[in-house]
Amino acid sequence: MKHRRSGRVRFLVASTLVAAFATSIGVAQTGRHPVTGRQFAPTMSVEGASWLERREREREEDPDLGLRLLKVAKGSTVGDVGAGSGYMTLRLARLVGPEGKVYGVDVQPGMIQLLQQNAAKAKVMNVVPVLGAYDDPKLPAGMLDLIIMVDVYHEFTQPQLMLQHMREALKPGGRLALFEYRAEDPDVPIQPLHKMTKAQVKTEVELEGFKQVRVFDDLPWQHLIVFVKP
Repeated sequence: MKHRRSGRVRFLVASTLVAAFATSIGVAQTGRHPVTGRQFAPTMSVEGASWLERREREREEDPDLGLRLLKVAKGSTVGDVGAGSGYMTLRLARLVGPEGKVYGVDVQPGMIQLLQQNAAKAKVMNVVPVLGAYDDPKLPAGMLDLIIMVDVYHEFTQPQLMLQHMREALKPGGRLALFEYRAEDPDVPIQPLHKMTKAQVKTEVELEGFKQVRVFDDLPWQHLIVFVKP
């Protein structure tokens, strides 16, 4: 038992150090949400892309469980906003299959290049890289069944405009899913600016015309909160 506790401590310390490193190489930005007062977090820069592919992420986030909870349908069209190097994009591409399509969106050309390289290496052909803007993900209007954002919404400097454009990109009844580290849980070893509460997420997203339909508490460190476009 003592050995287990020691291992857990080392794991938490290591994860905290990695998170601190990722924050230190982020793109500095300022601003707060006009309603909740939440401070926007620094954006992960392409120099920190290795953090997105870290081995510990399977244990910390259990991404495959998250996607199973969402029940991503074969043949569907999905957007991965804040795709980074494609960690979740490639998983989504395999789930939707060759008849489906995944738009991998990022605002940094370096991340888009990594996404393209990783998709080519994995021989995944149904990924469409999209260089988005800080106020617009550049997704096609009325075409998407699902949009996900994994540990990324809290970094938006224009969250209201981004949500409005994503609502326009979704089909009627389309879903928007946010994965965010739990700010209510002090044991989640992530920098505070990179965590959100359920209340913050619900308030900010519903303000832009979405309706919250499900909150999953099954993941190790994250909320998974699902909204629908009415």
